[in-house]
Amino acid sequence: MADWEITATTIFCDDVDDEVTIIVNQDGTVKCTGSQKYAKASKETAKELKKKSKKTGKLLACKGAACSKVKKYRNELLKKK
Repeated sequence: MADWEITATTIFCDDVDDEVTIIVNQDGTVKCTGSQKYAKASKETAKELKKKSKKTGKLLACKGAACSKVKKYRNELLKKK
C-alpha cells in the first residue's frame, strides 16, 4: 500500500504552452489544472490560447482525458504502490 493519499506535480505542458498541475489520488483518479482550464475553455481563455497558437506557430489544444503526460505520471505512481 502506498504511503500517500494524494500527490501532485507541476509541469510545463507544450500542448497549451502553460504550466499545469497534475493531481493523482491513491485510487488512481486524476485531475489536471490544464484540462480544467483549457479543455472546456471560456471565451477569454480560448482567445488567449488562439493568441498563443499564433505566437508559437503551432496549434495549441488540451487533449483532456487522452493526455499522455497525465496518464504517464499516474501510471508511474501507481506502479510504485
